Amino acid sequence: MSPRTADPEVRATLVEVAARLLAREGPGALTTRRLADELGASTTVVYTHFGGMDGLRRAVREEAFVRLSSHFDSVASSRDPVADLAGLGWAYCFNGVANANLYRAVFLEPPTGSEGEPVGRAAIQQGIDAVARCIEAGRFAPADPAALAVQLWAGANGMVAAVLAHLLTVAEITEHFGAMGLSLFIGFGDEAKRAKRSLARARERMEPLAPVA
Repeated sequence: MSPRTADPEVRATLVEVAARLLAREGPGALTTRRLADELGASTTVVYTHFGGMDGLRRAVREEAFVRLSSHFDSVASSRDPVADLAGLGWAYCFNGVANANLYRAVFLEPPTGSEGEPVGRAAIQQGIDAVARCIEAGRFAPADPAALAVQLWAGANGMVAAVLAHLLTVAEITEHFGAMGLSLFIGFGDEAKRAKRSLARARERMEPLAPVA
């Protein structure tokens, strides 16, 4: 494998290997020598494809957010903003399970100094905008959309972490996310009956997309 010419397949493999090392062994395992050994390549392979370790770490974060955005994009907007918001929550959980190493590396480990990329901000903004739609539709009481989105994210993040730690199954977080969403949506100001209907719609739409853990 020659490190002199950038190769998209090699680049993608480097991102996957880097995410695995970060997730399973921590930042100390992520070295040019370790990566080169994993790929059977020269240590210059990282510099050829990313310009250095900082570029590789940034690429890991970007790929994690690209895959999250892809899951979010699977939730089409409807006339029910609360159902759409719930769908995004399930999509977040399913993404974390389907892309475990990337998820662990980015959401369960301390930042590596490359946080704040536009692709990451755009993914986060999708959740905030979905909450804002619920407020604008009168389903939630007036509030800071970002603050409500943080509460939803914290709950979803905890559930993904539980699955990755083999404390819960995907089927269990699908169930528990619905219960958590109901409590939060009512707390945000929605009517219980309307919230239940919206969650039922979202679950019907999202459950077939659940990954196999």
